[in-house]
Amino acid sequence: MSFRTIVVWLLGIPVTLVLFPFALLGRLVDGTGRLTHRVGSLWCRIILWLSGVRVIIKGRENLPEEGSACVFAVNHKGAFDIPVLQAYLPYDFKWIAKKSLFYIPFVGWAMGLAGYIPIDRKQGGRAYVKSINDAIRRVKGGVSVIIFPEGTRHPEKGLLPFKKGGFVIATRSGSPVVPVAISGTEKVMKKGSLVIKPATVRVNIGSPIESQGLDDRSLCELTREKMEALLKEIED
Repeated sequence: MSFRTIVVWLLGIPVTLVLFPFALLGRLVDGTGRLTHRVGSLWCRIILWLSGVRVIIKGRENLPEEGSACVFAVNHKGAFDIPVLQAYLPYDFKWIAKKSLFYIPFVGWAMGLAGYIPIDRKQGGRAYVKSINDAIRRVKGGVSVIIFPEGTRHPEKGLLPFKKGGFVIATRSGSPVVPVAISGTEKVMKKGSLVIKPATVRVNIGSPIESQGLDDRSLCELTREKMEALLKEIED
């Protein structure tokens, strides 16, 4: 087991226990979940620091003005995609995440306190549609969200086929999609392993893609094209 792995597990758990009450307090003070989100961002920065992860961000100038709702579409390289984006994407947003993650002690509870959106793919049908409709309603209300259109982690080069659900959210809410490429997190903690290794992670933010006038499929294809180009710029 690597030195970083021992450090993260030995110190990460106490940090989580210390910060959780602040996440709870943030929700009580601010019902929007923004303060809880910021506590989560601090937690992520600490975990990344303990892990020896260096993050390089490109394309900050492409971010919409703060307060403008959008859908961030990001490729899914590894488990550390989430802390990297939470810590270093300078924008207030909500995660759309698997419902099972919300049951993880402290971390999952904090996700609920922050107002993140659970999605239940396993049950499908009405449960899935309800999750998508909730996300559409939230985006229409001015809340930005992050989606992983591949639906699962893909540590190899390139992109997996995209799922359409996230683009339904964009077209139905009339919000732009901001394509984002990430690379390097697959080296921090490999799929199926708990061993953590230092690495440099690169994030490339593209220009917003307006959803108005596009159907779900066209928006999905255009976003994929943009994300492929962004990813080629930063993949090793």
